[in-house]
Amino acid sequence: MARVDGRANDEIRPITITRNFNKYAEGSVLIEAGDTKVVCTATVDEKVPPFLRGKGQGWITAEYSMLPRATEVRNIRETLRPSGRTMEIQRLIGRALRSVVDLSALGERTIWLDCDVIQADGGTRTASITGAFIALGDAIRTLKDNKEIETNPIKSYVAAISAGIVDGEKMLDLRFEEDSRAQVDMNLVMTDEGQIVEIQGTGEAFPFTRQDMNDLIDLAFKGISELVCIQKKLLLDL
Repeated sequence: MARVDGRANDEIRPITITRNFNKYAEGSVLIEAGDTKVVCTATVDEKVPPFLRGKGQGWITAEYSMLPRATEVRNIRETLRPSGRTMEIQRLIGRALRSVVDLSALGERTIWLDCDVIQADGGTRTASITGAFIALGDAIRTLKDNKEIETNPIKSYVAAISAGIVDGEKMLDLRFEEDSRAQVDMNLVMTDEGQIVEIQGTGEAFPFTRQDMNDLIDLAFKGISELVCIQKKLLLDL
């Protein structure tokens, strides 16, 4: 089955990353994965949550939001309370970034990662993780340049991508049109060493086999390896 955008089943969407997208943030990028566009900013806050005060370590946390007209139909702006989906995604982003950072080397400070979707065509959470890592890297560089930290606390690179089974075929990096009719839908977060940080997988239409899962993980590993190569080219001097 030919994909709508002509990609091979194991091919990621074109990736464009614009750094320093926000002139105020310590780190910021606009990441474009096909027609999905997310602004990721990293803000250094010289304090930690109450449960970490006096423990000599830092914290990384995330917030995620989608602009009302990021999709074909206008969504209601979340002003009072984030939806369950939003809370789940921002927790995922925070977990993913914390997994590759030595928080004790960060000092007693928090880095906030804000991921704002300005246009959605599938894979917003995975694009947010991939872009937020670059914003985090730039914020860490700012701290090092200002001599506020001595060593780089980032232990590994991390990126994320989707994979799934659509019309019986295994595909990488699903657009919304593919994701919405996928029989199996997975999001995977991995490091540059191929270590798995998180797998979110659901048999939307039918149960899937262990072999299906392994095949989708292999697809994701290929895609994440390509994303990490992009990250490393941008963060050469980190």
